Amino acid sequence: QVQLVESGGGLVQPGGSLRLSCTASGSIFRSYTTAWYRQAPGKQREWVAHITSDGVTYYEDVVKGRFTISRDNAKNSVYLQMNSLNTEDTAVYYCHLSMRGGYWGQGTQVTVSS
Repeated sequence: QVQLVESGGGLVQPGGSLRLSCTASGSIFRSYTTAWYRQAPGKQREWVAHITSDGVTYYEDVVKGRFTISRDNAKNSVYLQMNSLNTEDTAVYYCHLSMRGGYWGQGTQVTVSS
């Protein structure tokens, strides 16, 4: 059973930065695509970015240039560096691993507010 644990969320002012982490219970990220999704209050969960097993990255247009997804295989972790945050980025952020039927983490809250 794969376990994904997100961390790094919190309260930040507009224009600030946060780095989210997703850590797995084993060395699996290198073999599968890992994605970050987010769900704002009253909205559907939406894809934000993903990184393939080959290390190729993709971003949703509204975060392109502000967010960076990366992976550290030695630490069994995938990260989402978020810069120039604005209030529209407020959401619960989830890590998703495309392995078998897919695995989700429990989510970490990001709140952007002055």
